[in-house]
Amino acid sequence: MLCPCCSQQPYDQCCQPIHADTANAQLPVQLMRARYCAHVLNNVDFVINTYHSSCQAEQEAEAIAESVASQWEQLEVIDSPPPSNNEGFVEFKAYFKEDGKQYCLHERSRFIKENDQWRYIDGVMPEETVDPRLYQTIENTKIGRNDPCLCGSGKKFKKCCG
Repeated sequence: MLCPCCSQQPYDQCCQPIHADTANAQLPVQLMRARYCAHVLNNVDFVINTYHSSCQAEQEAEAIAESVASQWEQLEVIDSPPPSNNEGFVEFKAYFKEDGKQYCLHERSRFIKENDQWRYIDGVMPEETVDPRLYQTIENTKIGRNDPCLCGSGKKFKKCCG
């Protein structure tokens, strides 16, 4: 079976070894993928055990279990620069469904080595880039046919809202 972390690798060669022993995660991105995979597989204990000890995740076990219970659908790793000084970052988008609606969790996660193993400590939601033309009046907005559409679809204006 392919690994649920969307790596296109077999599960037994990707996240399963990390699920068996977190020391197998040599890079923050590997632990992040294994944490996502644990969400898909409803492995709440793995998620809790891979938090940094300062987070006291055991005390938040019920809330963590609720977040794991969503229907996780896809992971997209956006950036994972090499770690330095026992600290690493991974930016990702995780898509999930809840109550029949699709959502996207976009986060830049921070990982810290604790007892020589990577642990998730916190994350921030990156600000989405908003086209500054959205703040202009219609009369003042100049949109060329080949400009990106204001709606954020990524399509050319003429092929979208134009």
